[in-house]
Amino acid sequence: MNKLLLSTALSLLISVPAFAAGTHVGGHGDEGHGDMHEEMAIGMPAKGEAVDRTIDVIMRETDDGEMIFEPAEFDIQKGETIRFAVTNKGEIEHEFVIDTMEGNAKHKEAMAKMDMEHDDPNSVRLDPGMEGEVIWTFANEGAFEFACLIPGHYESGMHGPLTVAPSDAAAEAPLVYSTGKVKKIDTKGKKVTIIHGPLENLDMPSMTMVFKADEALIAKMKEGQNIEFVADRVKGKLTVTAMK
Repeated sequence: MNKLLLSTALSLLISVPAFAAGTHVGGHGDEGHGDMHEEMAIGMPAKGEAVDRTIDVIMRETDDGEMIFEPAEFDIQKGETIRFAVTNKGEIEHEFVIDTMEGNAKHKEAMAKMDMEHDDPNSVRLDPGMEGEVIWTFANEGAFEFACLIPGHYESGMHGPLTVAPSDAAAEAPLVYSTGKVKKIDTKGKKVTIIHGPLENLDMPSMTMVFKADEALIAKMKEGQNIEFVADRVKGKLTVTAMK
């Protein structure tokens, strides 16, 4: 009888899975993330028949030890469905992940603690010479990021900005002007401080804020001047895009 109990206990111990390494399925290491990819801040996975255009992405190492993506940044319109056709032309394993910058930072931290392999629709992990794809619909505007989160790869240069801009239809909408007074101009830094009224298009109250602006617009401004202007988020920065 004792031999039977001992044999059963050993069998159960052998069958328990090891969790020191594994495949990361359906989440980013946080509790409750099992369904997060149905609709993330950056958008949602899509099917091949919905693709609007394809972007070829190369992952590789350079002779001086950097790890890079080519191209180094992406500009996408809200509502577009993109097929990222990813090829690993390097000599080691790499991955391609799209997410918010905060999401990638948390995910990178989790991966540093455990050897995980992604199985998420917003990522693909490839051995040298292999090809894969991520098909994604970008439902929201904003500044996002693509990266390789394998420990050490991000720090070696494998990350870049992914900007989702308003669609052409949204860009053609009437401009919403706000009123303000120019408080300070930083020509060299291409910045202007404005005491402004409500920014209705950005759902922001009256306050004093620093905006980016191009040289042409700054040339039209003077400190103390009352202006009507359009402000928007451009690559994550509050920017004066028009003035009258």
